[in-house]
Amino acid sequence: MPGDPLRTGRLGDARPPQVMEFLSSMEADRWIADADILVDIAHLLMLSERDIIDPGAARVIMAVLLELLDEGLPEDVFDDRYEDIHAGIEAHLIARVGQECGGRIHMGRSRNDEVATCIRMRLREELIRQLGALVRLRTLLITLADRHKESIMPGFTHFQHAQPTTLAHYFLAYEQAFGRDFDRIRECVARVDQCPLGAAAFASTGYPIGREETAASLGFAKIAENTMDAVSARDFALEAMSACTLAMTTVSRMCEELVLWSSSFVDFVHLADPYCSTSSIMPQKKNPDTAEIMRGKAGTVNGSLVSALTIMKGLPMSYNRDMQELTPHLWRSVGETGRALLLLKDMLETAEFNTERMAQGAGKGFSTATELADVMVREFGLPFRTAHGIVGRAVRKGTLDLESLEEAAREMAGLSLTERGLTDARIAAALDPGYGVSVRRAPGGPAPEATATAIESRRKQCSDDEEWISMVRIRIDTAQAAMIAQARRLVASPGH
Repeated sequence: MPGDPLRTGRLGDARPPQVMEFLSSMEADRWIADADILVDIAHLLMLSERDIIDPGAARVIMAVLLELLDEGLPEDVFDDRYEDIHAGIEAHLIARVGQECGGRIHMGRSRNDEVATCIRMRLREELIRQLGALVRLRTLLITLADRHKESIMPGFTHFQHAQPTTLAHYFLAYEQAFGRDFDRIRECVARVDQCPLGAAAFASTGYPIGREETAASLGFAKIAENTMDAVSARDFALEAMSACTLAMTTVSRMCEELVLWSSSFVDFVHLADPYCSTSSIMPQKKNPDTAEIMRGKAGTVNGSLVSALTIMKGLPMSYNRDMQELTPHLWRSVGETGRALLLLKDMLETAEFNTERMAQGAGKGFSTATELADVMVREFGLPFRTAHGIVGRAVRKGTLDLESLEEAAREMAGLSLTERGLTDARIAAALDPGYGVSVRRAPGGPAPEATATAIESRRKQCSDDEEWISMVRIRIDTAQAAMIAQARRLVASPGH
C-alpha cells in the first residue's frame, strides 16, 4: 500500500511514528468503515450520472468498491500511516487501479462532508437499533405488568415504606420512562437523518453535483442544506449522546433497585446466575454484578457527553480537527447504551420476583396510614389536614388501633372518632394493603383495573413504535439496495 495520498503535495516531510499515532482516528474509524464504502458508491454513481467522471474510470473504481463491499476492507487500510479511514480507502483504490483512475474518486467532495455523512449514517443505524431494543424492553415490562396486576408490594419514597402498590404499577412506571427515552431518540433520528455529502470542505463545490441524488441513494430523509453548517455541526451527535445519557440514567435507576432488591434483607428478586458472580473468598456470595456494571456504565455515558460538550463549546465555524476527538466519545456512548438495553431486558426476563415477600412487606412502616386518613375524610367528614394530624399522632404513639386514634383525635382536634362511628373493623379494613390499592382506580393508578387499562394503551403504543421503526428501516434498506444494484449495473455495462 502507498503512503497517505493527501501528503504528496503541500506536505513533504515524513511524520515521526508518535505524531502519526497521535493524529490518527483509525480506532474510532472502524465504526464508520463500512458506511464509507456506501458513501463512496453513492458519490461515484452521482459523478457518473452527471458526467463529471469518465465512464471508464467510474466502472473501474466501482468494481473495486463493490469488491470491498462484498468481501470487507483489508486490514492495511486501517494503518496509522493514514490519518483516517478515508485516506486509507483512497490509497487502496489508487494502489489497485492507479492514480489516473483512483485519483478521481474525490472530485466534488472533501473529507469534511465525507466523514460527517459516514458518522450520520452509522449513528442513524445505532439509534434505530437502540429503538428496537427499547421496544423489546418495554414490551417485556408490559408483559410482566400484565402478569402481576394483583401482586401487592410496598411502594417507597426516600426509600422508606410509603404506600402499598403493585408490581404491575412498578413495571408500568419504568415502561413509561423508557417510552420517553424512545421518544427522545426517535426525535433525534430526524435530525441525524440529514445528508451533508456535497458540502465539500464547507463552501460546496463548483462541480455540477446532485446532493439530493446522493442523499436519496443513501436513504437519507433530506440534505443538510447550509454547507458550512453541514460539515461543522455536531449537535446531532450531542443530542444523541444526551438521549443516551437519559436512557442510561433510567437503566441505572432500575439497576439500583435490582441490586437492593436482590439483597438478603430485601429479597424481592432473585437474579439468574448468568447475570451474577460469586466471591473469591466467601463461597456463599451471589453478587448482582451485571446490574452494578450497568449502573457504572451510566457514569461512563454521562462522562462521554460532558467530554463532547466541552470539546465543541469553543469551536468556531466551520470544521476543526478537534471534532475528531468527539467521535470516540460518541461511539462509546451509543455502544454502551445499546448493550445495556439488551442486557437489562434479558436480565429481567430471567429474574424471579418474590411476590410473597413483597406482600409481607406491603403494610410495613405504617404504609397504609394514608388510606386510613382518607377514610376519615371520605366517611367521617374530617378535613384532610385534621385526619392527617390524627393519624400522624397515633403513629407517634406506635399503633393505629381505635384507642390510639381516639386519644389522638381528642388531643389534636377535641373530637371523638367513636362518636362519629369509627370502629375497629373499619380501621382494620382501611389498613389492609389490598384495600388501599383497590380504591386507587384513577388513570395511572395501581388498582388492577387501572393497570389493565394502562397495559392495553401502552401495548398499542409499543406496536405503533415498532411499526415506525420498520418503516424507517425499509426506507433505508430499499434505497441502499437500489443504489448497490445500480452500481453493479454500472460495472457490468459495455466497455468494462
